[in-house]
Amino acid sequence: MKEISFFLCLTLSLYQLQAQTSSENKLGTWYMYNGSHKLSEKYTLKTSFHVRYFEFITEYQQEIYRLGLNYKFNNTIDLTLGSVYSITDGSYKADLPDLYEYRFYQDLNIKEKWANFSVIHRVRLAQRFRRQNFENKTTHRIRYGLFLSLPITKTLTTYGFNEIFLKFATKSFGQNRTGFGFLQKISKQLKLKIGYMFTKFSKTKSHRLQLGIILNTNHIKH
Repeated sequence: MKEISFFLCLTLSLYQLQAQTSSENKLGTWYMYNGSHKLSEKYTLKTSFHVRYFEFITEYQQEIYRLGLNYKFNNTIDLTLGSVYSITDGSYKADLPDLYEYRFYQDLNIKEKWANFSVIHRVRLAQRFRRQNFENKTTHRIRYGLFLSLPITKTLTTYGFNEIFLKFATKSFGQNRTGFGFLQKISKQLKLKIGYMFTKFSKTKSHRLQLGIILNTNHIKH
């Protein structure tokens, strides 16, 4: 817990030092719930809810709801099919129409070990149906993420990741996310997450603190 407390204090100190008004120079925050609910040896229900802000607890940016069904082929490969609904306020300290989006996604996850690191490769396809200011638009996107984790103690784990987003369009680059942080195990079912994420877009960038709860449940009857 000392590592997490130091990380949080350092991040909040950097936030207090910021004096510029542009959103890309602010430390925003993602408040996150992610759930994994095992239904059988092969099937798991995936649930997620995020509320995201341009600043620590002000300047609302987005809320996102995710539901998926995961199928485990073996201990190395699994697949998730799901849907997403989100509402996004892309303006910072301005009054512009919100963006509403329905999305279908498909995840392919491949797990492996690099020495003491647990590694996940994730490829995600998404079909996005967006509506803003009475205009509809359909787009497609692919993401590749590399996620690494390393246990520090029996209850504390550190992690890092990088994920690139590519659009099926003339200008294909969407964004690149890089982050790191800690996972604190509270019980067999519950973990707390704290991390930092830097995102590079084609013309802007963002800094985000990530605060999350991870809930894992097992509904298999023994």
